[in-house]
Formats: sequence, structure tokens, C-alpha cells
Amino acid sequence: MENTEGKIEDTAFACQMVEPTEPTGSAEAHEIIIVGTAHVSEKSVQEVTRAIEETKPDIVAVELCPARYRALTGQEEEKEIKISELLSGGKLYFFLVQWFLAYIQKKIGDEMGVKPGSEMLAAIETAKRTGARVALVDRDVGITIQRFWSAMGFLDKVRLIGSLIPAALGWGKEEIDIDTITQEDIVSQMISEFRKISPAAANVLVDERDAYLARNLVQLSKQGRVLAVVGAGHKEGIARHLAHPEDIPALEGLNEKPSRKITVAKIFGVGVSLLILATIGLVLIKAQSSQNILLAFGIWFIVTGGLSALGVVLARGHPLSALTALMVAWMTTLNPFVAAGWFAGMVEAWKQKPTVADLRRLAQASSFDQMMQNRLFKVILVAALANLGAMAGTFLGIYLIWQRLGLINPADLLKGIL
Repeated sequence: MENTEGKIEDTAFACQMVEPTEPTGSAEAHEIIIVGTAHVSEKSVQEVTRAIEETKPDIVAVELCPARYRALTGQEEEKEIKISELLSGGKLYFFLVQWFLAYIQKKIGDEMGVKPGSEMLAAIETAKRTGARVALVDRDVGITIQRFWSAMGFLDKVRLIGSLIPAALGWGKEEIDIDTITQEDIVSQMISEFRKISPAAANVLVDERDAYLARNLVQLSKQGRVLAVVGAGHKEGIARHLAHPEDIPALEGLNEKPSRKITVAKIFGVGVSLLILATIGLVLIKAQSSQNILLAFGIWFIVTGGLSALGVVLARGHPLSALTALMVAWMTTLNPFVAAGWFAGMVEAWKQKPTVADLRRLAQASSFDQMMQNRLFKVILVAALANLGAMAGTFLGIYLIWQRLGLINPADLLKGIL
């Protein structure tokens, strides 16, 4: 039974989130035992159960936050998702990365015959049986994903997506020996490979959480003997922090949401807006009649709206979503702060009414056809392809306007540049 204070209560035990505060008092710290696991390993499930039964700790700390705990135990509320929040402010990208990582982990788990996070659930169940308290000691997954995405530069994101897509589709797959995945040398090698893709992102996913987990474990050790169940990739870093607890960073800094910054995408958006404004200026200055101005507007409306609506059709969206994209794309392409996909996605969400349960089921999808049957995925795909179509229409529309009105010959312009 879940209460409003974020604690998951049971008749036999309490599962609580460790508050991000500094330890108080001078109580002597008790022993901290770290068990490193693979999140999709039956062997890890057995090792975790045996470790808790043999050591009988006072507290079992698991590498989960409340959101991940509810997802693992199927306790999400059946409520509609606020699509306006998901599609605006770049949150869509955070969601896509989070879903992509969960989807790949599930595929590996399916191959190994183990549900991702089974060892965490086994730890909680064993703690319940032995009378130990359970503490959720990981940072909120939403903050981690936001800091993760913000930490990466444009090229880092391209490299990450380039490595995730083949993994999701099963291309170039190498055999994974789960029995050896928890060995420190193999884990270190995997983390080193990830650092090559994006050092900053690896710092957020691994190093920051090592410190976060270690700080919470130090705090818990003031209350009793602790056994921590964490992914094998965190074991070495946590142990290093526990050796010098006085140097562990404060949790407040690790919990801060990333501040807005100038990105390549924003610069690109401003550049496109300036190009559009320059085109409008050329049309107003060089058009010899109002008929040419109407022709330019007609080209812009049909090309941007038509390609945006085509994106909705390709996503198998509702006709009203396609009509919305057709009607608003000409206007949204003039403003870098709004997008045709936002409006088309909102209409699609109005028709589909996706819920939190769709988010959970999306991670369980094993094929593209299953994804297309998911209401949330349909909304996201409609928004993404409507935006892509509008962007393509922007460049094609500018080209056609320049060409049909004889403002500037694009071919001559390219020759001059080259």
C-alpha cells in the first residue's frame, strides 16, 4: 500500500526513500556490505538472496528510486499522461533516451530469461522475510536522465544514438556471458567503452550516482548494519567513496536539475529562423506584384503543411492530427519556439488518451508492430514525424520560393559558395 509521503508500506516491512540530508549526530557507523549484480542475471538473484539470509543485515539498501520501484512492482497509477509537458521543453528527448535504454535492457533480459531488476525485487522480498528494513538509495531517475542528456554535446548524442539503435535492433550483437558480467575487470572495461562515447554522460550515470549511493549508505550505516544491492558497475566507485567518506560530495549538488544552455540545436533553430526571415524580406522587396506574394505564401503553406501532414500519415495518426499539421505548419516553421509536431501530438493524444500504463507496456514491446499498437508511442511518433516533415518542408519551401520567383538561383548560390 502506497501512502502520500512516498513510502511504500507493507504489514511486515517498510520500504523508504533516504532523504538527501547530511548525517547528523555522532553515532558510530556500522558495517556496509556491497553486493554487485547484473540486472538481468538469475545468478545475481540467487547471490543477493543468499547474502541477505547469511549476513542478516539491519537494513537492505537497493539501487532504486521510488519511480523505478513503482515501475518494477507495477504500481503506476492508471492516469493520463500530461502530453503537453512531455512534448514541450525538450522532455521528449529525455523520455526517448530513458525508454531506449530500458528497451535494450529488456531485450537482453528476455534472452537471459530474467526480468530486469529481478535481483532488486528479490532483495526486497528477502528483506521482508528476514525482518530487515529496506531503503531506496538511488537518485530520482528523472533527474539522472535530465543531467545525462544535458551533459552530452551534440556529437556525443549522435554517437550515443548511433550505438543504441543497432543494439535495439539486434545488429552486430555479441555474445554476452552474464555469469562473468559482475567481475570487476569486465565491468571496468564496459564503463571505459561508454566513457569513449561520452565522458560527461558516463560521469552522470556512473560517477555521480556512485557518490550519491555512497553518501546515502554512510547515512544509513549510522542506524545499523547495511547490505547494499547495486549494479556491478557501481561497486568499485562506491567502495572508493566509502574509504574516504569525508570527501563524498553533498547530495544537494548531485540533485540539481541542469540549467538551460545554448546548444547546437538551438543555434541551428535560430539560423533557420533567420533564413526564413531573409526569404520573407526578399519576397517583400523583390516581388513585383501582390500575386507573387500570394504565390510565395501558397508555396510555403502547401509544402510545409503537406510534408508535416505526410509525416502524421506515415505515423498512422488520426486524420484530425494530419489536418492540424497541415493547418499550423506554415506558422510554426516561422517560430523557433513552437513546432507543428507539438500541435499534432496534442490532437493525437486527445484521440488516443495514453496513460502511465502505456509507458510501462512500451518498454515491454518486442517488435515495431507492438510499439505501433501502443497509444503513447503513436503520439510520440506522430509528433516526431510531423516535426521532421515540417523541417523538410521549410528547406524545400525556401528553395521553391527562390526558384519560382527568381529571387536567387539556388544552383548559382551553391556554385558561388563552392
